Amino acid sequence: MAKRDLDQKRAIVTGASSGIGWHLAKQLAETGVEIVANARREDRLHQLAAEIRSAGGSCLTVVGDITSTATRQELIERCTVRLGGLDILINNAGIGAMGRFDEADPDRMRKVFEVNFFAVADLIRQSLPMLKQGNDPIIVNINSVLGHRAVPLKSEYCASKFALHGFSDSIRAELAGNGIDLLLVSPSTTDSEFFAQAIEDKTQKNWKLRGAMPPEIVAAKTIRAIKKGKHEIILTHGGRFIVWLDRLIPGVADRVMARYGQ
Repeated sequence: MAKRDLDQKRAIVTGASSGIGWHLAKQLAETGVEIVANARREDRLHQLAAEIRSAGGSCLTVVGDITSTATRQELIERCTVRLGGLDILINNAGIGAMGRFDEADPDRMRKVFEVNFFAVADLIRQSLPMLKQGNDPIIVNINSVLGHRAVPLKSEYCASKFALHGFSDSIRAELAGNGIDLLLVSPSTTDSEFFAQAIEDKTQKNWKLRGAMPPEIVAAKTIRAIKKGKHEIILTHGGRFIVWLDRLIPGVADRVMARYGQ
């Protein structure tokens, strides 16, 4: 797809109360995009909207859990009634969990998949009628390098991101005939509230964020890729190294990961 002009586009951003979602909403608004921001934390969303509006931008908010049908429907209705349509859908909301698979309650995987995969798929399905009528429409799925190479102690998270990766590749091909683009973004560790907001951590590890990418940089790289019409980006040299190590020398990658999981 040719380069995309973002001025006067209309966008949904989920998981916008902090981290990557917060900065995506702010930076998109600075380019002239009208934002509908979603998250569970009402105070954070109101702060985001206030900052965007004070800078001359446009931001509506929908407070609620993205796994809720009612929340997703409210997002669709807000775009329809207030913005008259939708051009950009950014699925950023996500959760994690840490710990061995054989020590986890089965509900842990279901909770992770509900947010990281099923809510994304359902919101895309509900958004498609508007996106098909949109102006240079694009779906942006914020995934992870762990959707390319899995690591131990995050089995549910990795599985959900692998699922999102495969789903994204499939529907990108399906929707090409409708003129809808799809960008898959795969960051490595990001300096965000991911670990603090994890639903469970049984590892007793100190998850330090050495070398983590600032969320505003992830947002800026994502927006640059949206403008250029890219289909997929892996954001760090380390992430690309892990992906190619797994593809070219999978046995070595497996041995490294086995040591990491002890």
